[in-house]
Amino acid sequence: MTQTISSIRRRGLLGLVFAASAGAVPMRMAAAADASVPVQQLNTALLVSMKAGSGMSFAQRFATLTPVLEQTFDLDAVLAASIGLSWPTLPNDQKAQLLAAFRRYTVASYAANFNSDSGQTFQISGSLRSVGDGEVVVPTKLVSTDGSAVRLDYVMRDGPSGWKAVDVLADGSISRVAVQRSDFRHLMASGGVPALMVALEQKVSSLSGGMNA
Repeated sequence: MTQTISSIRRRGLLGLVFAASAGAVPMRMAAAADASVPVQQLNTALLVSMKAGSGMSFAQRFATLTPVLEQTFDLDAVLAASIGLSWPTLPNDQKAQLLAAFRRYTVASYAANFNSDSGQTFQISGSLRSVGDGEVVVPTKLVSTDGSAVRLDYVMRDGPSGWKAVDVLADGSISRVAVQRSDFRHLMASGGVPALMVALEQKVSSLSGGMNA
């Protein structure tokens, strides 16, 4: 699993610091359990993908993980936060195009990174904590057989469709949304929506080894 863990870090699946509330308070047990359910379902699906290894093609892995990731993440909210203040000003057709490309990129990232198994397990470890605005963090670890672990904490928000992830934190504090916002801002400044679209499609092509997703 050393290669899988290093690839998660190397490919920048997550980045930059997420400012969690210093005075976080434990959530009610019922709310905590509800927020954990989508993360547990995602962890189960990722383990199946990892155990399949080379027996599952990228396209098959992509197709299998797509509905799970769409159920786990509020991709509209993640993309809006990643683009930042310019999001509300974009035409609806451009928003739709970006969301489709961002969805492919998100699924491709998981399909490429969770593709091998060495007996590792996922653990939801510790108490959930509030980070304000009705959001809670579900602390999760990917644990190797040698005891080493990578933290992938999920920031969950309760909405009309239930609890969904709006960010992922590495080492308990490193925000995927924050690093994407930095990358996306640069692309939007240099070439607008077309530049961001091209970059996302190139990322998918790289992650998939050139296969269509």
